[in-house]
Amino acid sequence: MQPKSKMGTYLSIGGSLFAVISVAKQLREAREKQDALQLTDAVISAAGIVTGVALLARQLRRLNRDENDVLSD
Repeated sequence: MQPKSKMGTYLSIGGSLFAVISVAKQLREAREKQDALQLTDAVISAAGIVTGVALLARQLRRLNRDENDVLSD
């Protein structure tokens, strides 16, 4: 589900920042416990966050481009 407005996109990116904090904590704990399964889960979660932010950044670029397009209705 992609946000349709700039504000929605910025809010989604902000939400992703909170997820980064959680994943960083999970990574730290997994390394301390030497838990390979938990470490794998954290790495996969981090990859999901990176992908999500990349999609949001692309949406933001499209919104900016459409906003600046003179012929856009």
